[in-house]
Amino acid sequence: MPTPSLTPTLAIAAALAVAALALGCNSQDATQPSAAALGPADPATEIAAKRVGLGDFNPDDFVSGVDNPLFPLPLGRRLIYHGTGDGEPMRVVTDVTRQHKTILGVPVVVVLDRVFVAGELAELTFDWYAQDRHGNVWYFGEDTKEFEDGEVVSTAGSFEAGKDGARAGIIMRAHPKVGLTTPQEDAPGVAEDRARVVDKNVTVTVPYGTLRHCIKTAEFTPLEPDALENKWYCPGVGVTRERDVRGGDVETSLTAIVQR
Repeated sequence: MPTPSLTPTLAIAAALAVAALALGCNSQDATQPSAAALGPADPATEIAAKRVGLGDFNPDDFVSGVDNPLFPLPLGRRLIYHGTGDGEPMRVVTDVTRQHKTILGVPVVVVLDRVFVAGELAELTFDWYAQDRHGNVWYFGEDTKEFEDGEVVSTAGSFEAGKDGARAGIIMRAHPKVGLTTPQEDAPGVAEDRARVVDKNVTVTVPYGTLRHCIKTAEFTPLEPDALENKWYCPGVGVTRERDVRGGDVETSLTAIVQR
């Protein structure tokens, strides 16, 4: 659920998926966050992260469903997040739907994200995920819409792997390592989110409860060089907390999980 690019009016709706999440930092590079903000890097994996073997994409490598411990998507699950953005109350509802869709020969799990700001729908996004036999969770794109006064005002950030040069990225590796950068989205000029693991074995306390053995990431994109955010992914849950530290003022935390 990488965070799509939003219009300035809807910047406070940049939760999830989608959707980016950051450490405060002073960038030394006009196009990328500073090394201090992102944590230590592994040069060998930095090179691999540019493609992560995506050129060898094989539909036969995928399994049914998504059960990566740090990004599980059991059908019928609803996750509810609350927080604020630019001083406005925010609620994010994420539903793992039972809809069917196939992309590049791979049956994907369809996830619906809805962002409400001050009680009004600000963004609605369908995200598409699938897991390979090694346990990596791939991101096949999104269909996103931003709203103002009940009307769609933008679909920026929408893409589908296999169309217009877009390729699938990886939202969560089977074995994430500190310093490893992963391309989550690979739609040149449209969606180019990246994530680097900056900490592991983290304990996170949110309204839902206290979760242990989580990982913390710094997520960024060259399309918005001033934006950086942190996400916390926890076993059995997935995204548990998100926080903008640069380029936005959004913070959300998990408050409830419902099986529907």
